Amino acid sequence: MTIREALPTDIPQIQIVRNAVKENMLSDPALVPDSDVDDYMFRRGKGWVAEENGIIFGFAIADLEDNNIWALFLHPDAEGKGIGKQLHKVMMDWYFSQTKETVWLSTGFNTRADTFYRMQGWREVGLYGTKETKFEMSFEDWSRLIH
Repeated sequence: MTIREALPTDIPQIQIVRNAVKENMLSDPALVPDSDVDDYMFRRGKGWVAEENGIIFGFAIADLEDNNIWALFLHPDAEGKGIGKQLHKVMMDWYFSQTKETVWLSTGFNTRADTFYRMQGWREVGLYGTKETKFEMSFEDWSRLIH
């Protein structure tokens, strides 16, 4: 599996992965159009994909404008192989090479993503809306985790 920076031509496969997930599913795939993915990956921040033999199995997108992790998703066939951890590390290393601002994300309660972020060292800071937990990671916390 190769982790690389995302390209505009990856967006169709990114959408396939996003719509294949079993948790944090979109009620309507049209809620995240290709133009939003493009905007977050190439204007607001950066994106990465996990690829093997030309097939994308996961992706991650960091947003520098809102200091937010906009997306980290794996195709169900790619779960449990360490790909999420690899994408997370590449994304977080890049994020903190660009800014020292604390980054945040949100995810559904009691999900595998919730457990994943806790295991990666994210701190729960409260609620995001009524159905999600908000997490934060400071530059100092990330620096301690990777050394």
